[in-house]
Amino acid sequence: MKKIEHLGIAVKDLEASNRLFEKLFGTPHYKMEEVASEGVKTSFFLAGPNKIELLEATTPDSPIAKFIEKKGEGIHHIAFEVDDIKAEIARLQKEGFVVLNEEPKRGADNKWVAFLHPKTTNGVLIELCQERV
Repeated sequence: MKKIEHLGIAVKDLEASNRLFEKLFGTPHYKMEEVASEGVKTSFFLAGPNKIELLEATTPDSPIAKFIEKKGEGIHHIAFEVDDIKAEIARLQKEGFVVLNEEPKRGADNKWVAFLHPKTTNGVLIELCQERV
């Protein structure tokens, strides 16, 4: 893994959260995107060299809706940049981690993504990200 690619924060109201984080960071979001397959709308901010992704559910049965229902708003995942997502999935499976999707899927911000089950990562949902080419 190369670096933390972004932090994902689950929010109930993306527009209200955009206004809040704009005040916090002193800059507007630079990108909004919907990922229909995941039932989510996203908004990205830069905080110095770091990216923050806000996630709002678009369907009541989406992973973000379920997360908020269970835990409330807050940090949802930590995403790490990788060079070869398929190789990293295979390596982590050999190490005993449970991968939630064995094949990378399209994510927001032009990325291939895969997730590790939080039960195998001390309760933290880990996202692997690779730039789509």
